[in-house]
Amino acid sequence: MLKSAFNVLSRVASILAIGANAIGTLVVLALVAVLNFDVIARGLFNAPLKGTYEIVQFSVVMIVFLQLPDVVRVDRLTRSDGFLSVIGDSRPNIAATMRRIINAVSAIFMGLIAYITFPEFLHMWDTQDYFGVPGLFTLPWWPVKLIIALATALSCLIFVLKVISAQDRPQLVRAPEHDGTDT
Repeated sequence: MLKSAFNVLSRVASILAIGANAIGTLVVLALVAVLNFDVIARGLFNAPLKGTYEIVQFSVVMIVFLQLPDVVRVDRLTRSDGFLSVIGDSRPNIAATMRRIINAVSAIFMGLIAYITFPEFLHMWDTQDYFGVPGLFTLPWWPVKLIIALATALSCLIFVLKVISAQDRPQLVRAPEHDGTDT
């Protein structure tokens, strides 16, 4: 029963991570459209799109955090594991233990970010704080804070699943497209 619950949790985390990544990709496409529109409007009509700077700031943060859980899931998070690769051949148990510790520390950091950011989201939701130039273009802060809190919480969960499974690349967390077979 515990293994079944772990499998379900792993699958749900994978589906959520893939979905967030897809949304992040759509935000990238929307950002490209906004930037192209702004360039064309500046060049042809000498009328830049108002709020482009704010939209870019907003979008970049959203993109990074929407794609973070899937990056963690497929083990593409930037890190230096050269030392682990070197000792992995001669001392695989030590390398596996060190990977597990690194994943545990990563889970703690992601959990702390989520823990700190969620109250900020609630505050921004209540106060309806915004960024931008009042009267010209503004965006609310709360969507960014919510995405940061949820994405880091999901990343924390995925790291915890990696620690529990005692594998850096557990098959339960990874999707079939990353099964390790090269064609």
